Amino acid sequence: MEWSQFMILILAFVGLFTWNRSETRSDIRHMDSKIDANRELIREIHNVIQMEMKDFHNRLCEIERARSK
Repeated sequence: MEWSQFMILILAFVGLFTWNRSETRSDIRHMDSKIDANRELIREIHNVIQMEMKDFHNRLCEIERARSK
């Protein structure tokens, strides 16, 4: 193998490595944005569930008060 072929091979490996690394970082940023969106959705769902639990508890307390009178 001549030196020119060896250098072309090394440059190709370096180029592919750099391209692969940049694509990976792009994918990571994309997944991070999706995870952040899902976190917000989960927080909203959690808050709604908490409100429903409080409402249910209040209604249950009202029923108990009405029964005890």
